[in-house]
Amino acid sequence: MIPAAPPARPCRILVIKLGAFGDFFLAQTAFAAIRRHHAADHLSLMTLPSLAPLARLSGLFDEVLEDPRERSLAAYLAVRRILRAGRFDRVYDLQSQSRTNRYFPLLFPGPWPEWSGTARGASHPDRYEGRRRVAAVERYARQLAPFGIVPDPVPDLSWLDADIGHFGIAAPFALLVPGSSPGRPDKRWPVRRYAEVATALAGRGVTPVVVGTGIESELARSIADACPGTVDLTGRTSVPELGGLARRAWGAVGNDTGPTQLIAAVGCPTVAVYSNASGPTQSSGPRVVMHRRPDFAEMDSAGVLAALDRVRG
Repeated sequence: MIPAAPPARPCRILVIKLGAFGDFFLAQTAFAAIRRHHAADHLSLMTLPSLAPLARLSGLFDEVLEDPRERSLAAYLAVRRILRAGRFDRVYDLQSQSRTNRYFPLLFPGPWPEWSGTARGASHPDRYEGRRRVAAVERYARQLAPFGIVPDPVPDLSWLDADIGHFGIAAPFALLVPGSSPGRPDKRWPVRRYAEVATALAGRGVTPVVVGTGIESELARSIADACPGTVDLTGRTSVPELGGLARRAWGAVGNDTGPTQLIAAVGCPTVAVYSNASGPTQSSGPRVVMHRRPDFAEMDSAGVLAALDRVRG
């Protein structure tokens, strides 16, 4: 009798996605599709320390590795140790920027895994003209297609939830995200417009709730001064709590920033406002409208409220 061949060992797969916060949620459909494709394999994610707890909470990865995200020689040597110790069979570099392109030669003198990304020498190069101008969700779909990996149209964030009862907000309520990355104030629709939206929502019996980081509390105060019924939660929510709020919200309006991407991805009816300061226009979720004008001076609150009514159906 010929003995049966021993079962093939599970492959060791690495996904690299460092950030930023909003990009992490835009990558969720790619993460889930890679997990399905490698259901029997050991799947690791390399990400930022700030995003590692979320990655672990998702349950999609067998291991979450933390990139030091520094530019020092010591940091690159730390990454080299992580990559070599992992003995990965395949790497999906979803970040594919100059920093992670440098990770490929860090494996010298080899052996090298299969590598999908923009690094020079990658076995599965993902280079094409205008790549950085393609929306992230479409870019990931193109990158994964050669492997037969097809992301779903919308993400499954059923794992991202938390009790919000302690905030004491009566339904219905709507979320407003007037902030943005500190270095990109040009992505902010004027706060007076958010105040107009808040006033209109309050007139409909919908409580406006401003969310964001603590540094955006001044924006929340400006909105509350114009609409006294506004609830200010800036700097007061964890990421799971923001997911819990999004699940239960009547709707949301937000700038091109991470919390808006999260809120839309969870499934909240969302209007994401964009000007030409953002490119490409992108969001991911089952009920999201990307409302864009070349200049925010051309975007009024009536048009945003009409878009919100449309996305709510």
